[in-house]
Amino acid sequence: MNNILKNMLEKYEIKNTNDEINALKEVIQEIVLNALSRAGFFNEAAFYGGTALRIFYGLDRFSEDLDFALLKPNKDFDISKYFKYIENEVKSYGFNLTIESKEKNFDSNIQSAFLKGDTLNHILTFFPDDLTNDKMLKNIKIKLEVDINPPSGANYEFKYKLLPYPHQVRLYDKSSLFAGKIHAILCRNWSSRTKGRDLYDFIFYMAQEAKVNLTLVKEKLIESGKITRDSEFNINILINMLTEKFKEINYSNAKEDVKPFIKDVQTLDLWNENFFIDITKNLKAE
Repeated sequence: MNNILKNMLEKYEIKNTNDEINALKEVIQEIVLNALSRAGFFNEAAFYGGTALRIFYGLDRFSEDLDFALLKPNKDFDISKYFKYIENEVKSYGFNLTIESKEKNFDSNIQSAFLKGDTLNHILTFFPDDLTNDKMLKNIKIKLEVDINPPSGANYEFKYKLLPYPHQVRLYDKSSLFAGKIHAILCRNWSSRTKGRDLYDFIFYMAQEAKVNLTLVKEKLIESGKITRDSEFNINILINMLTEKFKEINYSNAKEDVKPFIKDVQTLDLWNENFFIDITKNLKAE
């Protein structure tokens, strides 16, 4: 095994096949970020979302997707121009993965692509002591999404990683990342998919005493049709909006959603309407 890849995998506590899959996915994510950095992608885009929070701020749960937003709207942006950089990079570390665009059947500001490959073959390659022969394992699949028409108001910073090779990544600062998470909680269609991961991340931000970029939240809520440009908006109104949302959530479903991505499921025992409403009282604007 490549020594760099070995160093990257050694930081994970591997106890079962699920741990192996999560470790492989995250290592691939970091290799993809390195490839994008070398290709100049972060001259025109920034990294955000749960994976950004995990890789650069220490969120203690795994995250599946790589989410990006352009620095300024560009309807002509084409994510596929970076595919060769990504495929060449992951293959140089022994990963047999392909990337392809997700075709849209409706007009959208989001461009999507999937990087995927055979999970079982990769487990047997990188964890040769594993005796699994589960041919029913789903393929490794990592989604990349780029918002090509993002709302204004985000603040950025550069962060640096040393593995697989030294590189820099432009990403939303913590308050802007928090704004994106709050927007997801308020606007995601929870009736079709209860995203407990959103709630888990919200707790992480609150525990870090992170402040929210209120300007970005407002712009995102306007874009989603939740409020209008003329709507009164401040931190108290946002707290009230979250309070009403926390009254609607099916917390049993939310817990099931996040369990595969965390080590200590006992942290979910407190999850209920009163818990989330109470901690939200301490939400502060940047």
